[in-house]
Amino acid sequence: MNTAANPVDWHERAKNIKVETRLFINGEFVESVTGENFQTTNPVTGAVQFRMARGNAVDINLAVQAAKASFRSGVWSRMAPRERMDVLYRLSQKITEHAEEFALLDCLDMGKPIAELINGDVPFSSHTFQFFAEAIDKMEGAVTNTASSALHMIMREPIGVVGCITPWNFPLMMAAWKTAPALAAGNSVVLKPAEQSPSSALLLARLFVEAGGPAGVFNVVNGLGEVAGKALALHNDVDKISFTGSTDVGKLMLVYAGQSNMKRVTTECGGKSPQIVFDDVGDIDTAVQYAINGIYGNQGEVCSAGSRILVQRDIYPTFLEKFLALAPSRFAIGDPLLEATSMGPLVTREQQSRVLSYIEIGKKEGARLAMGGGMGVAGAGYFVEPTLFADVTRHMRIANEEIFGPVAVLMPFDSEEEALDIANDSIYGLAAGIWTSNLNRAHRVARNIEAGIVWINCYDHGDMTQPWGGYKQSGQGRDKCVETLLAHTQSKSVWVNLG
Repeated sequence: MNTAANPVDWHERAKNIKVETRLFINGEFVESVTGENFQTTNPVTGAVQFRMARGNAVDINLAVQAAKASFRSGVWSRMAPRERMDVLYRLSQKITEHAEEFALLDCLDMGKPIAELINGDVPFSSHTFQFFAEAIDKMEGAVTNTASSALHMIMREPIGVVGCITPWNFPLMMAAWKTAPALAAGNSVVLKPAEQSPSSALLLARLFVEAGGPAGVFNVVNGLGEVAGKALALHNDVDKISFTGSTDVGKLMLVYAGQSNMKRVTTECGGKSPQIVFDDVGDIDTAVQYAINGIYGNQGEVCSAGSRILVQRDIYPTFLEKFLALAPSRFAIGDPLLEATSMGPLVTREQQSRVLSYIEIGKKEGARLAMGGGMGVAGAGYFVEPTLFADVTRHMRIANEEIFGPVAVLMPFDSEEEALDIANDSIYGLAAGIWTSNLNRAHRVARNIEAGIVWINCYDHGDMTQPWGGYKQSGQGRDKCVETLLAHTQSKSVWVNLG
């Protein structure tokens, strides 16, 4: 990406980047039917950045009808598996070829540091399409053991039109997680990206067609969630909704499915994930480092952020001391277009205000503000510095509600039973971390904790084989993994009478 002899001037490249602002329907860019638009803002300056075409229910209908027509024609749904694989392989490669463009678009839209995008989000998005491409011809049906007078086949077929609704915190990567398995299974897609960060989704759809994908198979409609997203979820010709976002909106997806055609719904929603550090942790320095990364990575705007740090009382003072010594130097807050920056601004003024309000709530509740609490950077940007509350009790709002920003709460516990009780005392159940050198305890706590993803002596590790999803109000269904591919298919029983 960069060398000392030839540094990249990301500011200069940002000035020259061409941003598509229209909708992508039936293989081409089009204006919204009404001609209306909405504006996105630069989270570093607060200035208006792009004016994007604003799709509404009419535009959603056009995109869904294009997707439905492409699906029924069989141009993609009945394409030979190896040919479909080739298209997604080429798309994976094109993402790599356009890595700088993707990174700049997401950086400008939501403020994530450019270095993390180039080295993380973009290559992982490319790998997502490669993984699901490789899985296409691995799906198998079955022939059951029946009477000799019959032949019974169980076949797997694509569902139809899949509506994908993605959040703003990982714009390209979440678009890949949602669309790649849907496309690999042979479905057609209508993607509604978050209105705060739609730019990279439009580039992704264009590259799908350039990779050989048929027109109408991959459509993108920018727009507001309460208008375009709702219209997509209510559409009777959409056969499945794949959603990532807040728990409140995830619940609406289930309601909309019931109000329309009982479409399938998968949701990946909020979290308040615990990182549990026992006094037999062994390497406490490593645990501290992972705890810091687990909450402050991506500005804390992560559904699986380890925002509740539970530490056994005997080592609590030492853990806090080490945390405060390391955290300020680990995350350099500032301009996300500078490669030295490791924490950028939050996505919008509203999100910044929300996080700062929770910091004030924590103070009023009596938690001890041990670190941070302010913006960290003066000016118009939407910054919030890494913040830690110590001596937090389980009934405080900051210990229960998802803040979705760089705010951690440190909570002491005395026993394994108490740690599990605190960890499971939540409406959420997305992820959890366990730190112990006791193998029996590791297995025991992992078994008893209510979370869909559990890390032992690490946090936020994984690859594409890892099912991603949670328990309770963190949603239903899984992203990544082969299970996700199969969830974008339906079984058909074919019984042949040989008599």
